[in-house]
Amino acid sequence: MPIFNELKLAKELMKFPSVTPVDAGTINFLARKLRSLGFKCKILEFKSKNSKPVKNLYARLGSSRPNFCYAGHTDVVPPGKLSDWTVNPFKPAVKKKHLIGRGANDMKASIACFVAAVSKFKSKKFKGSISLLITGDEEGIAINGTKRVVEYLKRKKEKIDFCLVGEPTNQNKLGEMMKIGRRGSITGYLTVCGTQGHAAYPHDANNPVPVVTKILNQIENIKLDKGTKNFQPSNLEIVKINTDNTADNVIPGEVTATFNIRFNDKHSSNSLKKKLNNIFRKACRKSKCSFKISYMVSGESFITVPNKITIMIQNTIKKITKIKPELSTSGGTSDARFIRKISPCVEFGLVGKTMHKIDEAVSISDLKKLTHIYRNILINYFK
Repeated sequence: MPIFNELKLAKELMKFPSVTPVDAGTINFLARKLRSLGFKCKILEFKSKNSKPVKNLYARLGSSRPNFCYAGHTDVVPPGKLSDWTVNPFKPAVKKKHLIGRGANDMKASIACFVAAVSKFKSKKFKGSISLLITGDEEGIAINGTKRVVEYLKRKKEKIDFCLVGEPTNQNKLGEMMKIGRRGSITGYLTVCGTQGHAAYPHDANNPVPVVTKILNQIENIKLDKGTKNFQPSNLEIVKINTDNTADNVIPGEVTATFNIRFNDKHSSNSLKKKLNNIFRKACRKSKCSFKISYMVSGESFITVPNKITIMIQNTIKKITKIKPELSTSGGTSDARFIRKISPCVEFGLVGKTMHKIDEAVSISDLKKLTHIYRNILINYFK
């Protein structure tokens, strides 16, 4: 059986220009590597109306339980202006003991570390299974990736006993933080409709702009909570306001606004919708305007209550990095929001300081350490 080197494998994965949701051959390449280790691989392609098809992979080594799963994604964000990079983002290179290229820490290198860890762990006999759930649209709208694979696994009655998501969880040093949950995320798309008219004759119009201004000021100043034991405070951010008005002497007929809420376990998406809709209804009734509102829920808040496996992973990280990782629920959303419906999960990966940036990079030392951490997690899990 082959033994994989994490640096070499990371370079190979990063050469594929898999800008979300384009696969560019990454999933097939990874499946070939895993089959050489004895994994049974199922490539799952899903698509929706008006969206490109997304390739995903579920691979499993062994058939008995417990089933320890590693989850990650092979898609990356666009590289931006290529001339700003010191290397071609899809021709990764090592400079000053760092691997530079798109996907260096988010998150092809993490996948390489896990596969390398399995190849080095494989010689040991173990009772159970190791699986990988790899998606190709985590960086995009995330509707044809992990979400659909989880639905597929539920239909097939495939059990996962614990999942480790390899997202970059550390800001400055490897070992600082592991995620045991995430806040929920809901985006609201609000339209307030008035009556269009001439700016010189406001009495013949009904301007929706002041109404939206008052509404946004009100919801911006709502104190949703002070945080909870496991979560930071919820926050609402206004991200867009638009009238689509091309003339300066016209009172617009409607105004649109977009806002996003990151919420903790004191709320649900439904409770927030109800609270906000009441505000919109009262404000528009008072101003004789109408409103339309739609929401997109990216995920509800969740937490994996620390247990013996969580503590084992925390101790394994500490032993290798000499840092005890904080158990955190900070940051944005991840595909853990889908996986937690079928399995407890935690997240631990590389340092994400340069993720999504020009010259995304990871230290060679961290690659070696992460491979060592992942291998030791497998050893300790299957003891």
